[in-house]
Amino acid sequence: MAQVELIELDEGNLKDEGCYCLRSKPTSTGYINKNKWLMGRFDEGLKYIKIMENSKPAGFIEYTPIEYSSRVVYGENYMVIHCLWITITGKGYASKLIHKSIQDAKEQNKDGVIVITNPNTSWTPSKDVFIKNNFREVDHAPYGFELLVNKFGHSPDSYFPKDWDERLKLFTGLTILRTQQCPFVDVSTNNVVEAANKLGIHTEIIDIKNREELLRLSPTPYGIYGVIYKNELVSYHRLTVHSAIKRLKELI
Repeated sequence: MAQVELIELDEGNLKDEGCYCLRSKPTSTGYINKNKWLMGRFDEGLKYIKIMENSKPAGFIEYTPIEYSSRVVYGENYMVIHCLWITITGKGYASKLIHKSIQDAKEQNKDGVIVITNPNTSWTPSKDVFIKNNFREVDHAPYGFELLVNKFGHSPDSYFPKDWDERLKLFTGLTILRTQQCPFVDVSTNNVVEAANKLGIHTEIIDIKNREELLRLSPTPYGIYGVIYKNELVSYHRLTVHSAIKRLKELI
């Protein structure tokens, strides 16, 4: 029988444990920046929990109070799941981690747990496992984004902004908006910059500093990464250099 263990990262064990993503490249900029980002978030109530099978990583979950969340969603007294990723499937590990987030939310007297999903990308968690765990969809946004909630309090439902088109109008030149919440942001940025250089396009990079900027500027609910060119969304997830060139040519 497999031995299953949950390991919660904190200031004391982060250096030894490290984050789940890009763990095979511990000297990469993305991995280093993610761990630095985590170190500054634990005091805000962020939880980063790895699930281990026979001492080997099987997946992880990351969640935090909504007022510190890296997702573009409004609401009060909710817990927000940023990421859920499982590599050993079919054993209920995703549900086990979701139940842990719900338990923590209840112990902190939250009114529920919310998550953003999108069937068009693997950069967000899968919707099906949350529906299975009594989440329901309460809002949607362009580009396929869905807002799900497991609600056990009486707060009004959380919701997305409605001004997505207006946000795109803020950026005419090629602009990358990002935070370090995801370790793949670094390579994602580099791929777009390389593609833009090949096409002779100047790239502006905006490192979002706080949640107020995130809520005001982000072109999608995903929040931590968005590429805009000529008032059009290029991408909210990683593109290869080739794919970025193709997408930018469509907008030139």
